[in-house]
Amino acid sequence: MTSTAVIQVKQGIGDVIWHLPFIRAIAAAEPAGAVTFLTLPSSHAKDLLQAEPCIAEVIYFDHGGSELRRGLHLARLVMLLRRARFRRVWVLDRTVRPALAAALAGIPQRIGVGLGPQRLFITNAGIDRRHFHELPIDWLRALMAAMDVPLATTEPNLTLPAALLAVVAERYRAAPRPWTVVALGGSHPTKDWPTAYWKAFIDALRRRTAGSVFLIGGRQHSERAAELVAGQGGAMAINACDLAIAEAAALLRLADLFVGPDSGPMNLAAAGETPAFALFGTTPVLRYSRFIHPIEPEGGQTPDGMARIRPELVLARIEPYLTDTKTDASAPGTVSGSSH
Repeated sequence: MTSTAVIQVKQGIGDVIWHLPFIRAIAAAEPAGAVTFLTLPSSHAKDLLQAEPCIAEVIYFDHGGSELRRGLHLARLVMLLRRARFRRVWVLDRTVRPALAAALAGIPQRIGVGLGPQRLFITNAGIDRRHFHELPIDWLRALMAAMDVPLATTEPNLTLPAALLAVVAERYRAAPRPWTVVALGGSHPTKDWPTAYWKAFIDALRRRTAGSVFLIGGRQHSERAAELVAGQGGAMAINACDLAIAEAAALLRLADLFVGPDSGPMNLAAAGETPAFALFGTTPVLRYSRFIHPIEPEGGQTPDGMARIRPELVLARIEPYLTDTKTDASAPGTVSGSSH
């Protein structure tokens, strides 16, 4: 256990990824060079951050639910923080309850963005209110600057165990390169592509690449993936929806190209330094990584924006990348192809 904790209350896999550079920056300012990371179980942080040297330990806590459940979760978080005897807590959000829990636990130094009522429970001055309507990543940039914590980059470049990368590389050793990973689904149905679009896209992709096409998205999309690759000709297609989250992260690190909606896998691809062509039909474009190549509908994001991103547009965007090989299967992570 370290003397400093970092609390992140957003629930997605992608949220862990884009927060990682800020956690690293905070840890680098600590004598131990590491922090304890508190977050929600749905983030899968224990699986994803197992090899990150800046994370001494990941602790899960619950945050949502009814008002009664939120009150119980708050009480449990206070007890957890009190037992750990942290000297310093960073709250990487404007939410109130983690800052309140830290105050009730008697933690001397409580650092947060201080936008809204949270300001009552932190010990730093917070950031200027003019940042209120900016994106959360901009709040954290402002917080690092206000606390004089150097932030070298917002590139996540996720560290994964070498043994895990080797296992995944061996599993798919026979699959011809380049490897293109396609992610089905999203955190909300409006972030997904219509099935007819997926079918047209995957069919055309398999006819245009000499490599392999992997479909991921979790077990809930396994049947859908099987239907999308069945009976179509062209390049090898692999239903990889059975991969655990850390295995999927390893595949995305080893991959040469990614295509999919704004989602956890898209963030993992960027964190694996894999060119990620991401469909932003309904959500604002994420710009924290140079590996994110946004594809937007003409006229911008709307509730029906995904339906306005046509398969032929996506194919045209990825065409220059379809012959690139980012990695060498015998030496995962090394660049052996051209860049754009």
